[in-house]
Amino acid sequence: MAAAAANGALMSLLAAKINSSSINSKKLLLYVPRASVSNTDSGSTGKKKRVKKSSNTKNKKLTDDAKKEQNDITVSSIDDSTELLDKKGIISESGVIKRLDEVVNPVGLGRKSRQIFDEVWKKFSGLGQISRTEYDSGISTNNLVYGDGAPLCEFTVPGAQNTTVLVVGATSRIGRLVVRKLMLRGYTVKGFVRRIDEGVMDMLPRSVELVVGDVGDPTSIMTAVEGCSKIIYCATARSAITGDLNRVDNRGVYNVAKAFQDYNNKLAQIRAGKSSKSKLLIAKFKSEDSLNGWEVRQGTYFQDVVASKYDGGMDAKFVFNENGLAIFSGYVFTRGGYVDLSRKISLPLGFTLDRYEGLVLSVGGNGRSYVVILEAGPLADPSQSKMYFSRINTKAGFCRVRVPFSSFRPVTPTDPPLDPFLVHTLTIRFEPRKQRPVEGPNATKQDPRSFELILEYIKALPSGQETDFILVSCTGSGIEASRRDQVLKAKKAGEDSLRKSGLGYTIVRPGPLKEEPGGQRALIFDQGNRISQGISCADVADICVKALHDSTARNKSFDVCYEYVAEQGQELFELVAHLPDKANNYLTPALSVLEKNT
Repeated sequence: MAAAAANGALMSLLAAKINSSSINSKKLLLYVPRASVSNTDSGSTGKKKRVKKSSNTKNKKLTDDAKKEQNDITVSSIDDSTELLDKKGIISESGVIKRLDEVVNPVGLGRKSRQIFDEVWKKFSGLGQISRTEYDSGISTNNLVYGDGAPLCEFTVPGAQNTTVLVVGATSRIGRLVVRKLMLRGYTVKGFVRRIDEGVMDMLPRSVELVVGDVGDPTSIMTAVEGCSKIIYCATARSAITGDLNRVDNRGVYNVAKAFQDYNNKLAQIRAGKSSKSKLLIAKFKSEDSLNGWEVRQGTYFQDVVASKYDGGMDAKFVFNENGLAIFSGYVFTRGGYVDLSRKISLPLGFTLDRYEGLVLSVGGNGRSYVVILEAGPLADPSQSKMYFSRINTKAGFCRVRVPFSSFRPVTPTDPPLDPFLVHTLTIRFEPRKQRPVEGPNATKQDPRSFELILEYIKALPSGQETDFILVSCTGSGIEASRRDQVLKAKKAGEDSLRKSGLGYTIVRPGPLKEEPGGQRALIFDQGNRISQGISCADVADICVKALHDSTARNKSFDVCYEYVAEQGQELFELVAHLPDKANNYLTPALSVLEKNT
């Protein structure tokens, strides 16, 4: 009631001042609505308040005091309001209210309105962006830049600030998305591209360090891998020409993996140590002296009269020829017979095989299959030793064969699993059974009972918690039938070279790529070559980024595509539905059930 009365009195005073000057009153363009004093009670429904008359002198005195107090408030409010208008410059020296264009600066008003609009637009557009943490004035700039253990945003990955990732093929369909996802999570990113032009600069963020080179040129690759701790290979051949496919998908992977391995070895030499990614040399056959300690033995699985009747004889030898090759060769014509090449393992002081993941053999020959046997047990009591075996296949010519310790099975089924720490003897066995006929150089079938194995070296593969090299390959689905075999051959050769490099690897084989948002559909992870559906490039990029620090992704190869209904009898795949959220780690449960070292 008092405020309404004050406003009413103020309007009366202004009207009186306006009427006192007829000339200036004609220029008045600013109208202020008058607030009438209401006689209604704030708690009533709009009906007039009835005042009960009384002849009591005390009530009349109270009413007079209230009116006097109200008049005092009204006069005070009028004085305050007049003073406020005068301070704002709305009332001129002659007591006349100025025009609106004289009071308000249109330039300042426009600037203020644009500022308010910009703030509103930023808040509106930020609804679809990544949520930001609130800035605390008490936090120093160094903490914001370098971090104090707390992520700058909810997508930041712990340890990303200390990780530099080289993206090979940064301008490819998947590479562009991988680069942006890495930058978003706080990684330092280097992009390996064939050229730098305006199109490439517009395609990638400005903060990405670009290195120009070719995957077929080892020199440029050595420059690119310096300072990097992980590699994501997304490069693809631009054409279906055999030379281009072999250069990018096969030799390119080999060159990048070798350069990265050499770089880690160089760092280890600077630290006067050994790289954790380096393989441990068990045997290298470079001279005749390197054959010392290896023994050739013969045996048979059958010790009965029938077997002796079919004993056609067997013979084997291990020699170092004039061409500088260590050759284990011979024949086995005895039923159930076999020949072994065996040696006690001698490791450098302080090294044990439990810190390694498996063996890699660089061999050549006529493409026979062999059995690698490890004997494990206490050296003081040979009777407690147990034998474990794993079958390997070789190719005609030279190849490298990877044999993980997890693939070894006990000869006696009741024995415990292999403990690499206790391994003391290595044996390579040839047996005629389960041999495949191999075409000879002159297209004549060779006798499966004869063999020739050229040995170059035997090394132990290092183990680790995280992957070092992520390769984006393909399943072959969606590729034209006329060039599918050609593409898959080059891709498979590149995958094999990565597996045998000694680096921790993750090979992702997506279905046909689609240009659509990721995280919209469930994904299928499989190892059975049954993928038929497509997948978005964004989902493949997200898998690559998540696999960098996922221990279940190390040394695994898998196919991935969108969810689909499998055919009858083909339901043995792992289906994992996921949402595009940082907290939803869908990759770990998906890969935990897949086989390792595949």
